[in-house]
Amino acid sequence: MKRFRALREAEGTIVIVHGAGEHSGRYEWLIRKWNESGFHVVTGDLPGQGESPGRRGHIQSFQDYVHTVEKWVKEASSYEVPVFLFGHSMGGLVVIRTMLERELPIKAVILSSPCLGLVNYPKKPVEVLSKLLNVTFPKIRFDSNIEPGVGTRNEEMKAKDETDPLYNRKVSVRWYRELRKAMANSHEQAGKFPNVPLLLLQGGDDRIVDIKKVKSWFNQLQINEKIYKEWDGLFHEVFNEPERRAVFDYTLQFVRLQLQM
Repeated sequence: MKRFRALREAEGTIVIVHGAGEHSGRYEWLIRKWNESGFHVVTGDLPGQGESPGRRGHIQSFQDYVHTVEKWVKEASSYEVPVFLFGHSMGGLVVIRTMLERELPIKAVILSSPCLGLVNYPKKPVEVLSKLLNVTFPKIRFDSNIEPGVGTRNEEMKAKDETDPLYNRKVSVRWYRELRKAMANSHEQAGKFPNVPLLLLQGGDDRIVDIKKVKSWFNQLQINEKIYKEWDGLFHEVFNEPERRAVFDYTLQFVRLQLQM
């Protein structure tokens, strides 16, 4: 777990949940922007990711992620200012599952290109094989088949990723089956999502997450306040794109509006 204090009197605390294969260190720019804007940040590396313990790209259960985020929120609550829960891609799916399964003191939720469906799935024979291996050899890992650079147009970030020793491009069979189950359950239970303000930021040219699935989930939500903002031409990682300052300013405006309510 990592903590970054606001550079002035704090208005709130942001809990950042990273996506698959990456780690909290890739959010250095975003953390700095929140700190400069008067917000503490609590984050960390999910199990099997970054510098966390465990086999790279592997989990026993999606609950491993939910339990971890629950601990981060508990730490964020110790600052005694409103807590905002942010998740990107698979981290967005983790946030959704956490909100559905735990009662937490969250002021609002922010999702960035949440993983509610994939653009490319394994071919049918591989899909069938994964179900068998999940029972017999769940720790076997395969390439994620996500091409380097497909997440962002930011050349500096792409160059860093190429040499980042913590960036993981392999996932286990168990991880994949747990991801599929978490996505399916999130769609089935969308109507049970707690009545907490939600901002969903989606890259309009996302080549990793299926935008149609994201919209379908969003439209099922039965909550009082929900905002879907699609950024035309942006890739998957909206907070790494060349236009990220505009994305951040939009998000900051949403957060500060919630603080007035």
